[in-house]
Amino acid sequence: FHRMLTDGIDAEFLAADGIRGNKVWLIDFENIENNDFVVCNQFTVKEKEATKRPDLVLFVNGLPLVVIELKNPADENATVKKAFMQLQNYKNLILALFNYNAILAASDGLDAKAGSLTAGWSRFAVWKNSENKKEDKKTVPQLETLIKGMLRPKILLDLIKHFTVFEKAKKKDSETGQVFVETVKKIAAYHQFYAVQKAVESTEKAASENGDRRCGVVWHTQGSGKSLSMVFYAGKIIQKLNNLTILIITDRNDLDDQLFDTFASCKQILRQDPVQVENRNDLKKKLKVAGGGIVFSTIQKFMPEDGGETFDLLSDRKNIIVIADEAHRSQYGFKGKITFAGGGAQLKYGFAKYVRDALPNASFIGFTGTPIETTDKSTPAVFGDYIDVYDIQQAVKDGATVPIYYENRLVKVHLKEEDRKELDEVVDQMTEKDEPVEADKAKAKWARIEAIVGQQERLKAVANDIVEHYEKRSEAVEGKAMIVTMSRRIAVALCNEIIKLRPTWQNRALDKGTIKVVMTTTMTDPADWQAHCTTKEQRRKLADRFKDPSDSLKLVIVRDMWLTGFDAPCAKVMYVDKLMRGHNLMQAIARVNRVYKDIRGGLIVDYIGIARDLKKALAVYTESGGQGIPTLNLSEAASTMQEKFEIIEEMFSDFKYKDYFSADINRKMQLLLEAQEHVLQLPDGKKRFIEHIETLMRSYALVAPRPEAMAIKEALAFFQAVKVRLVKFESAGGKGRDSEEIETAIRQIVDKALASEGVIDIFSAAGIKKPDVSILSEEFLAEVRGMDRKNLALELMKKLLNNEIDSIKSKNIVLGRKFSEMLDDVLKRYQSNILTAAEIIEEMIGMAREIRGEGDRKKKLGLVTDYEVAFYDALTNNASAKEVLSHEVLRELACVLVDKVKENTSIDWTIRESARAKLRVMIKRTLNKFGYPPDMQKLATDLILKQAELFADDTLKN
Repeated sequence: FHRMLTDGIDAEFLAADGIRGNKVWLIDFENIENNDFVVCNQFTVKEKEATKRPDLVLFVNGLPLVVIELKNPADENATVKKAFMQLQNYKNLILALFNYNAILAASDGLDAKAGSLTAGWSRFAVWKNSENKKEDKKTVPQLETLIKGMLRPKILLDLIKHFTVFEKAKKKDSETGQVFVETVKKIAAYHQFYAVQKAVESTEKAASENGDRRCGVVWHTQGSGKSLSMVFYAGKIIQKLNNLTILIITDRNDLDDQLFDTFASCKQILRQDPVQVENRNDLKKKLKVAGGGIVFSTIQKFMPEDGGETFDLLSDRKNIIVIADEAHRSQYGFKGKITFAGGGAQLKYGFAKYVRDALPNASFIGFTGTPIETTDKSTPAVFGDYIDVYDIQQAVKDGATVPIYYENRLVKVHLKEEDRKELDEVVDQMTEKDEPVEADKAKAKWARIEAIVGQQERLKAVANDIVEHYEKRSEAVEGKAMIVTMSRRIAVALCNEIIKLRPTWQNRALDKGTIKVVMTTTMTDPADWQAHCTTKEQRRKLADRFKDPSDSLKLVIVRDMWLTGFDAPCAKVMYVDKLMRGHNLMQAIARVNRVYKDIRGGLIVDYIGIARDLKKALAVYTESGGQGIPTLNLSEAASTMQEKFEIIEEMFSDFKYKDYFSADINRKMQLLLEAQEHVLQLPDGKKRFIEHIETLMRSYALVAPRPEAMAIKEALAFFQAVKVRLVKFESAGGKGRDSEEIETAIRQIVDKALASEGVIDIFSAAGIKKPDVSILSEEFLAEVRGMDRKNLALELMKKLLNNEIDSIKSKNIVLGRKFSEMLDDVLKRYQSNILTAAEIIEEMIGMAREIRGEGDRKKKLGLVTDYEVAFYDALTNNASAKEVLSHEVLRELACVLVDKVKENTSIDWTIRESARAKLRVMIKRTLNKFGYPPDMQKLATDLILKQAELFADDTLKN
């Protein structure tokens, strides 16, 4: 529909001289006054059983292009987020209304945000006017700015025609493994819209007959949508200048590919397919045309052949625009410098000089994510002055990017003073040039430094720390990670060390595995590097996997690839073991500043010592006029976390919440109810508590796994449980937060399941003869109780119980969950010093006896197999079933289900949705037949289906 809206509809009609063809336009974009603009209040829409009335619908020529949901500004529970959630409900219930939608907007009457039909909450943004984008006028409601700005007829139609794109991305269903294409609709943010308008105006002036061919530079900080701004600019300037050719140049092949992919996915707005130059001859061929086209090339293809000082003239046309990505880099300059090679001197220029040789009348515009240094005179000479600036401070303030936090976890590099000087020289060289090729390496200082940084014992330490840090952080917050190394050799070696620690992370298949090395390789590389050899197309597939939050690829190791221009919002941590400087450093760390769900920051973990270079980069950034700090010290987030924790503890000063950790399960539930009541009794307690706990949770997610975070983890779990109770209570009245927010917050404090200790033969260490029969016999338990070394006895019991629980979990979900929670509770009380070692051993012995007594329970229930007990436990997992149905009926039902699952099991049933659906229907019918309570049937069906998977797997194995 959007294409019909913006490009018109081809139609045929009968004229006097026969059938003629013409365009039918739904909207007149050239003459805005020719269109009808109507606003309808409480517009009623009926679809199937649903009747809904969105607050405001904006019609253009009878088409409902904008839907606005408003909430009462006087109601403290009526928020912009609630209005957004209402729009999501409308999308599901009255779908027909949204077939024509261009923009959605949500407001509480004062604050307001807008976004596209597919945008999540994190992508809904405020709209500001061009004149006040740097300051927030609190006296002017955001809703008024949105209506007078974004929804002004001229701007609205411009956004629809020139600033809306549809991007497609491959995604993989984590359950079925099926690959599908997801279409995402994106609308320009206010800073993109106004920057492109100014860039187009500046280009028209520069490209005119008397123009100086310098269109200017757009500086928009990394992560704020610079690549899409380039697309919007190209799409609009093509329609302004006749028969225009656009040449887009980058300085690296992978950047060329990434930017080309972005443009190719947005070809609808460009009204043509972009093309990519393959080599120098292809470049000449594509640019020696009469006009038109969008051409991508790396700037290196403009290097003269045979060491010449000029490049061939390709075209003297004036209607050529050269767009340079990251226009600040030194290779774009005009300056010449003398290099010495092969015993002689040679004069070389910046590539801009050679581009100008080839295209003497072209106009130049630059886009950059980092500022032009004040000492850099070449860049303004090529491109002109700044057209528009959108710096870190403004981007973070608007929510276009998130702050980046820095943590120092240095693994020492043992260097002498002279080595350190050489290292500085090497880093300076590396910022201008890639890693030396093998032939040069022997005579390069780089080789010796690389050997020291990549020393095996050091890499082992780095690998150990990365694995520990990433796993602990993953318990607190969702997200993927990038690891940056100094060389390809180190990348491979570090990957090998990580795989030694976590063998299950490795899988040679391109579409499987948790960790991958992303780098270029050659036929002359060592044999063990070839496992990481990938083609351009394969690296695209790896990029799709890494960008997909649900894909199992969680960590990538890179040297240079993906450090600029790569956009993966779910990447929230970067482990840096490579010295970088200036623009390279700023661009690299910006990989983790993307907006993703409710995670409020990215993290840089430093293993080699980039703090000094970050300070220098900040100095350059500030001198260039940028506001905001590229990285914040993680200790600031830790301070915020501690401050909020103390506030919450103060709110509970009259409530003994620590009793929770020593209470049994019934008392725990009672304490949660009492804590909920306590908060509600405080002045404005509910609102204050929820605000503080949400800020605390975000800070905790950033700080974990530092000791400060781990120290408050248990208390945080309690406070979070109280918050969930309050939100659930609120939800009953229809005013609760959405489930996604609750689930994300809960995930941030959930412990991963206890793992078996293993490694040593703990029986020998404890001085106990390894039992031949049951390890839970009375004789064995008595021997454990009599051990002098209580801590060792505790470790022994913990390992044995874990093993027993794992065995139970493999057959009985409900029982496994019960014993897992019991052990977890006992261990937490011990870790909180509530129980002594002797006391916890007694509790563990009691657990062991209860586990041992499961055989007797099976007999008492009148059941024969462990799986019959498992299905019985699944059926009786809710109280109402036991109230409605007798034990005899439930026992028979469990046996019938075991038989039916057995009959319906095939080798591939767990991965075939049709087989699963058939089994689900069978379970529901069986439950109905036996009179199982209908209100609990869905929960029971889901639980029994999970239980059936365990049973089927075991049946097929045996």
